[in-house]
Amino acid sequence: MCYSFMGNAADAEDATQTTFMRLIDHPQEFADEGHERGWLITVASNICRDMLKSASRTQVTSMPEGMEVADESAQVDVDDDVDETLAAVMRLPEKHKDVVYLHYYEGLKTDEIARLTNAPPSTVRNRLRDARAMLKEMLDGRAGKGGRDGR
Repeated sequence: MCYSFMGNAADAEDATQTTFMRLIDHPQEFADEGHERGWLITVASNICRDMLKSASRTQVTSMPEGMEVADESAQVDVDDDVDETLAAVMRLPEKHKDVVYLHYYEGLKTDEIARLTNAPPSTVRNRLRDARAMLKEMLDGRAGKGGRDGR
């Protein structure tokens, strides 16, 4: 979940660690596994949103002189390592990305997602429908540019 928000493994690991530290610092009693999952997802989402809004993420600094990567081939393009579909999901607007992640990656039903996101079930279903259309357009659009082979 954190990776889908943050877009890179290092920040996702930080957000995940912060989520579990919050649980350790403020122990919770959960009614069942679903309640625990919902709490973790909600807290992780909020932490990721806070991290994304953080001023330190928006500051850009250059590497000190002499610290540049000497060999250009040593640099890795993150998009090369990320599954094309996941990359497309990460480009969705936040409200669509959330429901796609919760439904397809966490396996939650629309009613469960509605409770977690404080949105009516019909809104969740509409967001899933819209997200699928956006993903289809993104992925089909790449087919014309050599990205996909028509599958």
